[in-house]
Amino acid sequence: MNIGERLREERTRLGLNQGDFAAVAKVSKTTQFNYEKGERSPDAAYLEAVAAAGVDVLYVLTGQRSSPSEASLAADESELLNHYRSIPDQDRAALRRFGSALAESAGKYTMRKDSDS
Repeated sequence: MNIGERLREERTRLGLNQGDFAAVAKVSKTTQFNYEKGERSPDAAYLEAVAAAGVDVLYVLTGQRSSPSEASLAADESELLNHYRSIPDQDRAALRRFGSALAESAGKYTMRKDSDS
C-alpha cells in the first residue's frame, strides 16, 4: 500500500468524501484526487491540517499506526480503556468483536480478519 492508498483509507475511515476532505485540508478536490492517486505528494501544511481532522499521519507516511498516549484520551475513552484492562482475556476478545461490529455498522470501520476478532 502506498501513501495515496493509505490517505484514501484514512479519509474513508473518517467518513468523508474527497471534496469534504479537500476542504478540511485546504486544497482543491483535484489536488486531493492527485494525492490519493499517488501522482503528487502532500506537503507539511496539508499533513498538519489532516492530522487536526483525525488522520493518523504516521500511518499515511509509513504504514505504521501511531499509538495514542493515555494523556491524549478523552475522559470517556480513558474510562473505557480502564474497564477493558480490568476484564479477563476471553471477555476482552468478545468486547473487541462487539466494538468492531458496532463501528462497521456505523460505516466508519472495516473489520479485520484476525484470529481473535
